[in-house]
Amino acid sequence: MESLEIAKIAAQTAHEVKADDVLILDVRDMTTVCDYFVIASAPTRIQTKDIARKMEQALEIEGVAKSRIQGRDEASWILLDYGMVVLHVFLTQEREFYDLEGRWSDAEIIFDSNTLSV
Repeated sequence: MESLEIAKIAAQTAHEVKADDVLILDVRDMTTVCDYFVIASAPTRIQTKDIARKMEQALEIEGVAKSRIQGRDEASWILLDYGMVVLHVFLTQEREFYDLEGRWSDAEIIFDSNTLSV
């Protein structure tokens, strides 16, 4: 499966389970580590865990295996690594603090749940 398809499945799943401010950032021209970031947030740890779990399940159904997961226990920043796609699920205040969108502000936005642009 292509990396953009993986990112879109994850973003759509996060949006459907009511994650806040879901974005797909195209970072292909900015790093060799991955192609896309999917960023989402929620106000509680229970919600961040649920969003991460739902994205993981949706990708599992498609036969996409993750390389690793970090932060699930603390659940303030859960990172799911799918190789060329990295999913970030933040507590709202953690997202504001780490400001990935600001740090990667030159990245093209492929999907924004606030405007529903794809």
